[in-house]
Amino acid sequence: MRLTKSPISREFIVPLIVACALFMENLDSTVISTALPAIARSMGENPLKLNLAITCYLLSLGIFIPISGWMADRFGSRTVFSSAIIIFTLGSIGCASVSSLPGLMIARAVQGMGGAMTVPVGRLVILRTIPKAQLVQAMTYLTVPALLGPVLGPPLGGFIATFGSWRWIFLINIPIGILGLTLAWMLIPNIKEPRSDAFDWPGFALVGLGLAGAMFGFETIGRDIIPGIWTAGLVSGGGVLLVFYYLHARKADFPIIDLRLMQIKTFSAAIGGGFLFRMGIGALPFLVPLMLQLGFGLTPFESGMITFAGAAGAMTMKFTAGPILRRLGFRRTLLWNSLLCAVFMACYGLFRPETPHLVIILTLLVGGFFRSLQFTGLNTLAYADIDSPRMSRATTFSSVAQQLSLSFGVGCGAMLLHFTLLAKGQAQLSADDFWPAFVVVGVLMGLSSISFWKMAANAGDEISGRGGHTTPTPDQLAPQVASHGTGIAAD
Repeated sequence: MRLTKSPISREFIVPLIVACALFMENLDSTVISTALPAIARSMGENPLKLNLAITCYLLSLGIFIPISGWMADRFGSRTVFSSAIIIFTLGSIGCASVSSLPGLMIARAVQGMGGAMTVPVGRLVILRTIPKAQLVQAMTYLTVPALLGPVLGPPLGGFIATFGSWRWIFLINIPIGILGLTLAWMLIPNIKEPRSDAFDWPGFALVGLGLAGAMFGFETIGRDIIPGIWTAGLVSGGGVLLVFYYLHARKADFPIIDLRLMQIKTFSAAIGGGFLFRMGIGALPFLVPLMLQLGFGLTPFESGMITFAGAAGAMTMKFTAGPILRRLGFRRTLLWNSLLCAVFMACYGLFRPETPHLVIILTLLVGGFFRSLQFTGLNTLAYADIDSPRMSRATTFSSVAQQLSLSFGVGCGAMLLHFTLLAKGQAQLSADDFWPAFVVVGVLMGLSSISFWKMAANAGDEISGRGGHTTPTPDQLAPQVASHGTGIAAD
């Protein structure tokens, strides 16, 4: 089958192939959140410890995303994309086969290795195979399947955990992976690009080991998972390695993560403010299912049917993000919307077992809309002032920061719940134990507004179309929602 002879089929089929892999990844990341209590019971573990399975996945994404673009240029887009699907599928089989938390953590890390290359290389495949004139339409095909993962994930995960074995939430990835792999190998050209810069192996080792040590140490604080001296060693050792990476990046010609990009004000605001904001989003899909199931006594299926509302709210944003940013601009939109999202996050702590489910669903629905609007603005603003030669480095930096912030958010949510139990002298979570975590996470999201308050009033106007600039359509902004999505918010 010759894809190059049919531009119409190319603009439809290639994004659909990429969306197949993206759907599998997004579905998996939201399904597991709803099923965590069931998995914990099966393994005889505290549900709070199961957040390590989510964190290992996110951390693996953050570590391996930097090598994806370089490998695609060196070995070809089809080769790397297909390999990523194989690795993710094998990791899914591993997740379904394990019977202990350490085994699940390892299998999730393998999944993360595959997922780290699936999204950025998939986007690269589209950019290299679709003519620019057809790119918007191609991205539209990509957006809807990618958003279906977060929408279907919570109810599907709840249904499987309630009426079947939780292992099927990973086994369903096998047919999706086989389909995506077959189509990718048949229809995606193996495009390679010459690169003059050598891969930054010293930088990759420093930042990878530093982030892994610091993040895993942070996850284990106060939870008796490993001895306290090991926790202190991991956090301090990871911090030292990251300092060494900072010194290395200042001198390296092509650092794996180019810290000099932070000198660009719009990029700095999107990364700095976005990091705090995404911490809240990382905590949300972890906290809400636990609250509904352990605090309110709902079944996983009932919990999933409620929490999918946040992703549904994010889908409605697709049609309104462009006009909002065009009218208000990036500064006002991100500033006030971050505060509004913080209020919604804190309000989730007011939910009680007697709260009508309709009220919870509507609150999650509206909150999902505003959170997704924030993501669209952040993901667009980050590249407003990036020139073409630095675009790939900016994409790498942004992707790593996004995944790390989500991982920090999961760890922060779990640690806050743990400290609440310690303060009350309890061993089991109840409905009244969740509000402190939601309030603290809401405050962190609100603090992100400081970065946006410092921005110039006309920041990003050329992209948003404000002030007479060329106006992007909602479809030009909305595809970025699907590029980095995870959890309830569906980025």
